[in-house]
Amino acid sequence: MEVLGHAVLSQFPIEFVQKTYPFVESRERAEEIRAQIDALFDSTGERPIVFHSIVSEEIKHIILASRGFCHDVIESLITPLSEELDMTPQATLHRTHGLTHQNLARYDARIAAVEYALAHDDGLSMRQLDEAQVILLGVSRCGKTPASLYLAMQFGLRVANYPFIADDMASLDLPPGLQPYRQRLFGLTISPERLSRIRNERRSGSSYASLRQCRLELGEVEQLFQRYRIPWLDTTNYSVEEIATRLIDMMGIDRRIF
Repeated sequence: MEVLGHAVLSQFPIEFVQKTYPFVESRERAEEIRAQIDALFDSTGERPIVFHSIVSEEIKHIILASRGFCHDVIESLITPLSEELDMTPQATLHRTHGLTHQNLARYDARIAAVEYALAHDDGLSMRQLDEAQVILLGVSRCGKTPASLYLAMQFGLRVANYPFIADDMASLDLPPGLQPYRQRLFGLTISPERLSRIRNERRSGSSYASLRQCRLELGEVEQLFQRYRIPWLDTTNYSVEEIATRLIDMMGIDRRIF
């Protein structure tokens, strides 16, 4: 819901202040949020935009009575689908994320994927790489760790990542331990200017963060990607969500949202 709302609002060229209220399941909680919506309207003179997926008619009625512009995201999808399937939906609380037998199995798979990503972050371990569905490659601070964890959390993918450091640049090559897994390799790169800014936040004024060093490392790594025909993505202008989506598409991975 939060991601969908953000995607919709991003289509409009203005700044929105966004707030998320999960698990609105009691009258007291609904009345509290309604009061906040009305208070925002009173203080700004503008109707707050409210995206919701409330199943309970009682709770929904309270939110709809607010002074916000309320849009039921689920209903806008269910109604035409119900007509197409000629079937009446059965509204049930927690069906999406509740711990049903199927969801519990998915939850366990996601936790295992996160643990795998943490154990194989920044080349910490080269063991069990045969279990990896994706192995991310790139220079330090190009976004490998956030992408690995996001892919694990959202899609239950087992992702390892391996860094190329300054000492590798003199004779950069694909490590022997990664050679058997060429089909699972995916490269991340970034603009030198952006990388330099990120590194300066960590080690300000260091040679590690210098624009010259960033250009050198990125140039060498991108040549390696080309030499071994490793698919890669420039992450400069992409969020972690967009990086994950493009990676899944480019690698032809079956997309399963957990």
